[in-house]
Amino acid sequence: MQTAASQARLLPAAVLAEVRKAVVGKDQVLKKVLIAILAGGHVLMEDMPGVGKTTLATAFSKVLGLSSRRVQFTPDVMPSDLTGFSIYQKDTGKFVFQPGALFCHLLLADEINRTSSKTQSALLEAMEEGNVTIEGKTYILPKPHLVIATQNPLGSVGTQSLPESQLDRFLMRLHMGYPTLQDEVEILRGRAVHNPTDHIRTILQPEQLMELQKQTAAIHVDDRLYYYAASIAKETREHPQVLLGISPRGTLGLIAAAKAAALLHGREYLLPDDIAQVCPDVLAHRIQTKNGVRAETVLTQILQQTPVPTPGNR
Repeated sequence: MQTAASQARLLPAAVLAEVRKAVVGKDQVLKKVLIAILAGGHVLMEDMPGVGKTTLATAFSKVLGLSSRRVQFTPDVMPSDLTGFSIYQKDTGKFVFQPGALFCHLLLADEINRTSSKTQSALLEAMEEGNVTIEGKTYILPKPHLVIATQNPLGSVGTQSLPESQLDRFLMRLHMGYPTLQDEVEILRGRAVHNPTDHIRTILQPEQLMELQKQTAAIHVDDRLYYYAASIAKETREHPQVLLGISPRGTLGLIAAAKAAALLHGREYLLPDDIAQVCPDVLAHRIQTKNGVRAETVLTQILQQTPVPTPGNR
């Protein structure tokens, strides 16, 4: 007899199968994005232009039945372009609210590091709060509300790097990378005939996605695994090569993403491997290191040194 989690796994599997029709050869990245979505988190894609980030976001929005918008972040993008503004209507003598780009289920924020810090702050505040406040009135954003933001890791002209406190708002930082030779040939063949996103189906509706998110949140976590996650965070704060370690927000994100990984594996309970699997993508962008040491290297050391929970130990 199938458990609720294994039944729930059928829908995410169908979502991934459909998205793969548009995004070639990036199965691990697609799974990680879906993990973030199931956990209700936002994703920062740090990669070179042209590797498929926009296609990925478009494919997920279509397959999940989500309304979506894309904003190309430039220095002249204003906070009101995202949050909205009130405009005076002469015929009625009243101000009417005009929703901004944030009023959708999934926002693709392209090159977020090329806009002003004020506009970045407006976006990231809405990501955290799930609403915007204009002239003292609060407007609730559509649910579910997800942001996939991109930034180019190379070239600093005209950029405003996200500070650590804002990077912390993203559940995961992911990298797509260049395709393999064979995958690039498949991309060329596919694009020669049609746009791949035109031929993918809608698998879910927003209400169904929210139900999957509830099932994800309900995954059982043994107390020993809370200690395991907290121990990993503690080690980042004490590691000799770390200037800034993981905050409690990061530990909460680690558990949330691990629960989503468990759901994808068809389980109603968490395992240590679920935590280790998502650890680099959830924590690396939240760590500030010394002497140019990569955060992923530090996390690998910490995972190797932190005792893995077994029955009876804590």
